[in-house]
Amino acid sequence: EKALAAKTYCVEKGFNTNYCFLIDFSIPSGKKRFFVWDFKGDSIKYSSLCAHGYGKESTPKKPVYSNVEGSYCSSLGKYKVGIRSYSKWGINVHYKLHGLESTNSNAFKRYIVLHSYTPVPTLEIYPMHLPLGISQGCPVICDDVMRKVDALLKAEKKPVLLWIYE
Repeated sequence: EKALAAKTYCVEKGFNTNYCFLIDFSIPSGKKRFFVWDFKGDSIKYSSLCAHGYGKESTPKKPVYSNVEGSYCSSLGKYKVGIRSYSKWGINVHYKLHGLESTNSNAFKRYIVLHSYTPVPTLEIYPMHLPLGISQGCPVICDDVMRKVDALLKAEKKPVLLWIYE
């Protein structure tokens, strides 16, 4: 359902129609909830655990959302994946995120980026959850999937959609 809505959005807005990134924060953090959706194959190409922000009253089980600078919370909504840059975390690469909705419009100035972090496991750990403190609001994935995402993004010409929802 989200993939279909994402494809419609990408076609309408001139975004990449090969792939998008879907993050379902209704799924526990100990399960894979970051998905690289292949529009052509109508399937998940890669998936990863994904940390959420630790701000406000967030718990390992339940994120609290905010678009406010300094909140250290994740923000719901659609993002345009921006330029590649150096990161001190994970594989030392991150991608700037540009919020496209009122719920995430401050993402760029909040330095919300897609990056990896080496302690994020490759395999699911549920019923355990990822610990708080990995993310200050950024979607944070495992190194293995970040390497694949990085290769994919370097090959794409049009902007890629990242959508965080619950």
